[in-house]
Amino acid sequence: MKTTFEDISSIKKKMTVEIESGNVDQKINEAYRELGKRARVPGFRPGKVPRKILEQRFGDDIADDVTKNLIGDSFPQAVSDVNVTPLGTPLIEKEIVKQGQPFTYSVIMEIRPKFEVKDYLGVEVEKELYEITDEAVSSRVEQIRQSNGKLQSVEEDRPVKNDDHVVLDYVSFEGETPLDDVKASNFLLKVGSNNFHPKFEEGLVGLKKQDEAGIKVDFEGNYYHSKLAGKSILFKVKVIDIKQMVLPELNDEFAKNLGAGFNTMEELKANIKESLAKQEEKRVEEQMRGRLIAKIAKGVDFEIPQVLVESELDYAIETYKQNLAWSGSSLEKVGISEEKLRADMRPVTERRVKEMLVIEEIAQQDKITVNDEDMENKFKELAAGMGQTPAVIRQYYEAKNLMESLRYKLAEEKTLNYLVQNARIQSVESDMLAANA
Repeated sequence: MKTTFEDISSIKKKMTVEIESGNVDQKINEAYRELGKRARVPGFRPGKVPRKILEQRFGDDIADDVTKNLIGDSFPQAVSDVNVTPLGTPLIEKEIVKQGQPFTYSVIMEIRPKFEVKDYLGVEVEKELYEITDEAVSSRVEQIRQSNGKLQSVEEDRPVKNDDHVVLDYVSFEGETPLDDVKASNFLLKVGSNNFHPKFEEGLVGLKKQDEAGIKVDFEGNYYHSKLAGKSILFKVKVIDIKQMVLPELNDEFAKNLGAGFNTMEELKANIKESLAKQEEKRVEEQMRGRLIAKIAKGVDFEIPQVLVESELDYAIETYKQNLAWSGSSLEKVGISEEKLRADMRPVTERRVKEMLVIEEIAQQDKITVNDEDMENKFKELAAGMGQTPAVIRQYYEAKNLMESLRYKLAEEKTLNYLVQNARIQSVESDMLAANA
């Protein structure tokens, strides 16, 4: 086997592998011998089919299989010979094997960039100061109150107004044509929420129980419901009921009824303040860590492997689509194509990949590793948050082949902790942080 290696760029390489004709013939002959044992061809006994007949019937399949086997068998040795480790899945350019001829294939690959990180300890980084205000606590109390409210029918004879919850029946028409899949009975809608369409909700204001009306809505071209987008639709509606949200009084009884062990409103507020403080501390800590590694990475210049960028983009886009699906939405509904989303995400993803590589290099330079104790501590942490045992969490990660992924994340976390511990952290007000951004 002959292997040659050439540079396309600092990280993009081309490896060409040539396998001698003798080895090619051996593989082809072995493939036909194995095929001859099991091939069933009318007019011939099993194991007695002539080679020429097999070549006529199965020649393309044999050539394809032998090609794949030759590449699979030789590739590990070839990359070892040139001392490289490809990132991701390389692009393989190949011929089809032929009897009596050497077989050549080329591999276009990207490799890990070579660089050194300097001056990454003692870096000055800003951390935002925060304060949990009484207004923030009151706002959270009000959210809890709203979530514990109850809808009750309005007893007085009055028309629909903003913030009412209306129960209605409706059918729809495009011109004279009814839209059978755009209709509903006992449909509950909060007026002013814009969960349907602002013009539709505005058309309900002023109607009373049992009133019927026609509401015309001109839908935008990018409206999330594809069957309504860009169309003028007439809705015929009937108001069945008008409900309003009745909220509980904010007192000690309200706190007790939450069933979380609170006896007074003061206890509830104290708990909320503590929870908000933890959230804020986590937020400003993550942002500070992000600024720190971004500052370090900015001082390092190297070519970013696009195979890693594409892989990260694939994961980010799939996660985004899943999150949309869980909320009942989709790329079509939010009016963005996957190509546009990919283009929008690319700059941030490239920065993320660069930072990941910088973190890996720092870990390697300073010999930061993840040991078994680190893994066990992580299993304990995850188990505590899930009400499980560390053994169960470990079994899950092993069963899903996630151990190496977890080890990588722990190494990244450990390295970032190391950088933070050795950074010069300056506490600043949020307005100063924005001014320095």
